[in-house]
Amino acid sequence: MPVTELDPEERMPRPELQALQLKRLQWTVQHAYENVPPYRQKFAAAGVSPEDIRTLDDVRRLPFTTKADLRETYPFGMFAVPMSQIRRIHASSGTTGRPTVVGYTEGDLQRWAQLVARSLRAAGVRPGMKVHNAYGYGLFTGGLGLHDGAALLGAAVIPVSGGQTARQVQLIQDFEPEVITCTPSYLLTIADAMEQAGIDPASTSLRIGVLGAEPWTNELRGEIERRLGIDAVDIYGLSEVMGPGVASECVETKDGPHVWEDHFLPEVIDADTGEPVADGEAGELVFTSLTKEAFPVIRYRTRDLTRLLPGTARPGMRRIQKITGRDDDMIILRGVNLFPTQIEQLVLGIEALTPHFVLELTKNGRLDAMTVRIERDPSLSVEVCEAAAVVLRQRVKSQLGTSIDVHLEEPGTLPRSEGKYKRVYDLR
Repeated sequence: MPVTELDPEERMPRPELQALQLKRLQWTVQHAYENVPPYRQKFAAAGVSPEDIRTLDDVRRLPFTTKADLRETYPFGMFAVPMSQIRRIHASSGTTGRPTVVGYTEGDLQRWAQLVARSLRAAGVRPGMKVHNAYGYGLFTGGLGLHDGAALLGAAVIPVSGGQTARQVQLIQDFEPEVITCTPSYLLTIADAMEQAGIDPASTSLRIGVLGAEPWTNELRGEIERRLGIDAVDIYGLSEVMGPGVASECVETKDGPHVWEDHFLPEVIDADTGEPVADGEAGELVFTSLTKEAFPVIRYRTRDLTRLLPGTARPGMRRIQKITGRDDDMIILRGVNLFPTQIEQLVLGIEALTPHFVLELTKNGRLDAMTVRIERDPSLSVEVCEAAAVVLRQRVKSQLGTSIDVHLEEPGTLPRSEGKYKRVYDLR
């Protein structure tokens, strides 16, 4: 049956929602303690037991879970149910070590689809629309996660997956989908391919982009919406917590993803001390799952940097400020901390520059150096683009407090995203 109405939990007053959270938190902690030996050991080391969780604030007594914990128990050591109850397994790419492996029961898959359907509905997707799904299928959670949620919502899913950009353009022209789901960087790649084929990206049938899986700024949102004539809405998730659909923006506000707090308990902590910070203060995002059967996570440190904010379009559920960086994305350049998204903000604030750039880190003697390699706008003269590059250098120096080099590249020469975009190349 298509999901068209708000879920009852989306309309819950906050006190009622918190009572539900506490009940589910107590179940999750007991479930993890009884069925996941590494959690039982961590709880014992921290001197805490399930009986100690009497209020939501008591979650702070529980130990953190990190990606290292998941890798040390590879592949199935954190599963809380026998393999006979597992219906699907996903995993991270494992490019920086062992992949993190997650499992789902039949109930987990149903809840996941419901939350993705809720997220898509919040983004403006409606039954009967066609959804061009350009997230990667396979072990990555994006493709199948969005697919099942869109189908539950009552949309017609076009399971294109990532890559083959020319084919993506052709199918958008032929099938006329109203919705596209992919990473924001890949949607820019598709828009470029449309223009190269003589198609105005704003002339297509697309009306909504549900974009996620990488940090992106509101400036990039503006660029995407201008070029494609769509509403670009942020969907948030990570495989260790569930996959896409942990939180989502609402199209009527587009002011940061609302966390679906009936299923996930968010915290923001000081990344150095591990201590909680007040709502509204910046820090590292931490999640405890509340309903996951196969793979419960207790205080999982996401490394994503954000703030917890009051709900708007869904008043009972808090929002997270749009994720624009991770603490492991941070570049330390001659004593100055900066993030790639800060460069993106400055680039997109200068009209003569394009969003196609990469950051190269090198050594200049004993000092670190960074070069922004950025494609010039083909519609403008080289002199205008060179002047814009000077402005970028000045703004980085004045606003971020460090010096960089800027190198203009010819249009189309830098790599294009076919999924998650690699922005930083460390050549030191």
